[in-house]
Amino acid sequence: MPDLLVRPHEPDAEGRVLLVTPESAGWQHVGFEVVRLRPGEVLERATGRRELGAVMLGGRAGARTEDRDWGDIGEREDVFDGTPACVLYVPAGDRMRLEARTAVEVALCTAPGQGTHPARLIRPQDVETMSRGTGPMRRRIHNLLPETEPADSLLLVEVYTPGGNWSSYPPHKHDTDVPGRETPLEETYYHRVNPRQGFAFQRVYSDAGDLDEALAVQDGDCVLVPRGYHPVGAPAGYDLYYLNVMAGPKRQWLFTNDPRHEWLFEGIRSD
Repeated sequence: MPDLLVRPHEPDAEGRVLLVTPESAGWQHVGFEVVRLRPGEVLERATGRRELGAVMLGGRAGARTEDRDWGDIGEREDVFDGTPACVLYVPAGDRMRLEARTAVEVALCTAPGQGTHPARLIRPQDVETMSRGTGPMRRRIHNLLPETEPADSLLLVEVYTPGGNWSSYPPHKHDTDVPGRETPLEETYYHRVNPRQGFAFQRVYSDAGDLDEALAVQDGDCVLVPRGYHPVGAPAGYDLYYLNVMAGPKRQWLFTNDPRHEWLFEGIRSD
């Protein structure tokens, strides 16, 4: 099984600092990379047979797709500004070009696509935001690209977890096809920590116990969730952000809670 913890590295020639492909992850759907650009640098991508959600983690860039100039996009300096990300959705069979106006960090989230939906810009004011959980399970959700919005495969969500709180909790999974109850979805967690020297914990485990990994994540790390439950804990003093990318055979998010912990679930919905 591939290592579930993917750490960032120094920028390559394209500014890429982190890369997850279906091949490297050992799965079929989700691709994820993080690119950092200096002012004036350009990033180009042809989508081929995959759709792309370019999530502006921080900074501002001029953006084009094959048939349209979107002007400058990006409305926050970094993920801890607290406002939702600006997302450029690019369908399969299209092309994207970003030219950095400031220092830019962008997440490129991909999944199989049919080119069914046109390119569009999802602005912060278009994003549903909500609070979920209570007490030490409270977190804030930005539904960047939920199943109620058009796409072929991708589901995108940002989650902010205050220091001392738990998230993706009570534990839940989405790895089995149970019509009306659960859908199989691969998932990546891209973690950022504030202050940056902090850390968080994520456990990925199965009912059978054949998968059980407890991961100490640092700022910029990515965790792969091929299957199983996957709760996250943020230590006191360190706020946690993560970007979730999900995709699978069916574009629907249905999950099952770990029955051993459902007593915690009274009136609380997992994320």
